[in-house]
Amino acid sequence: MRSAIYGAGSLGTILGAFITRNGGQVDLINRNKAHVEALKANGATVTGTLNFNQKVNACTVDEMEGIYDIIFLMTKQQQNVEVVNHIKNFLAEDGVVVTLQNGIPELQVSEIVGEERTMGCTVAWGATMKEPGVCELTSEPDSLTFSLGNLSGKPNPKTAAVKELLEMMGPVELDANFIGTRWSKLLINSAFSGMSAVLGCTFGEAAADKKSRKVVQALIKECIDVCKAGNIKIEPIQGKDVVKLLDWSNPIKKAVSFFIIPIAIRKHALLRASMLQDLDKGKKTEVDAINGVVCAFGRKVGCPTPMNDKVVEIIHKIEAGELSCGFDNLKHFNL
Repeated sequence: MRSAIYGAGSLGTILGAFITRNGGQVDLINRNKAHVEALKANGATVTGTLNFNQKVNACTVDEMEGIYDIIFLMTKQQQNVEVVNHIKNFLAEDGVVVTLQNGIPELQVSEIVGEERTMGCTVAWGATMKEPGVCELTSEPDSLTFSLGNLSGKPNPKTAAVKELLEMMGPVELDANFIGTRWSKLLINSAFSGMSAVLGCTFGEAAADKKSRKVVQALIKECIDVCKAGNIKIEPIQGKDVVKLLDWSNPIKKAVSFFIIPIAIRKHALLRASMLQDLDKGKKTEVDAINGVVCAFGRKVGCPTPMNDKVVEIIHKIEAGELSCGFDNLKHFNL
């Protein structure tokens, strides 16, 4: 079995370091030549809540060769059509693309490589690239979990092999209701990644400030409501029933939900959203594939999403240079 992580940035580099450290085979592939050269010369350095260095196999996109049985896709979704059409040339006939991207990318990926060669995986931890070859793990070690599945719910012959590789980093749950798992991750991303980018802060800081926490709570509520309207069952996150904990229908439950939010995110308090990291570098974000998905599905099922709409609007204005990340952006929300 030959495997690769295509788009080995902060998350992919750490995943690759764990797999290699525990005896697995995986190539780390990235367009960033400086990052690849650092990996080749010095190995992958993991800092943060865990610290170690691991020699890895790394190459640039132009240096790719041969056929892979498993390709973990960890690039930004904006280039999915181009990227997936490229990597399918390196995919075995019975190989699989496992997308670890945000949002619900499986539909687009499967249109290119086929449903039978598409799997999805949600990641419950975060990371930041500090410099070429050096990535910071920003989640606690006991949160390094994965949920694996596909939108069809049909078994895939490569499932066992994919699971074995991922388990070299952390526990893997095989999920029959994978769309529900995707929405549980989307709920967290729309609320915390969205506000991390809008405010220019960590997840913990977004939850600690009471004004921003009101927006976080409203973003979570919108996700829960659109799923109810669309008959989607949101799956638990790391064993916690997020709907039971954070949904509300009266003032008392709303107050309890508000109190719980900082506790619920404490293991990921140091995480800075990948969207914020993109904004810091002057890049376009994946907001349309995160908060934008909530908005689009809300329109489809007739459920308003004013807070997610506002997050999308603000982040696009930051991308255009019309606004800056900061807590001053709270004034744009109708609290």
